[in-house]
Amino acid sequence: VQLQASGGGLVQAGGSLRLSCAASGRTFSTNAMGWFRQAPGKEREFVAASTRGGSSTDYADPVKGRFTISRDNAKNTVYLQMNSLKPEDTAVYYCAAKMGTSGLRIQATYAYWGQGTQVTVSS
Repeated sequence: VQLQASGGGLVQAGGSLRLSCAASGRTFSTNAMGWFRQAPGKEREFVAASTRGGSSTDYADPVKGRFTISRDNAKNTVYLQMNSLKPEDTAVYYCAAKMGTSGLRIQATYAYWGQGTQVTVSS
């Protein structure tokens, strides 16, 4: 499975961005996809994740109510709509995919990773 993330950029605080992650290859083997981020000098952290059918979604507390994860299974694409962005959201955002549907927040359970896309929020 190959993942291609896009949609990052520079935005002012309070603005919005939508990230996309297109999956190709053996996508039928992935039942959950998620987003993680890594800010400068910090460890990579969980942002949001969703199971294939959307029956289960999870969000990190700092982004609840501002970010929304969605999937278009026909296009094998997962999106992260980010609203009310804050400077502390600045990071490289990575999409990831896994076969299982448990442990959505656990990075080690994700077998496939995209290359990352930079999001910079200016104050």
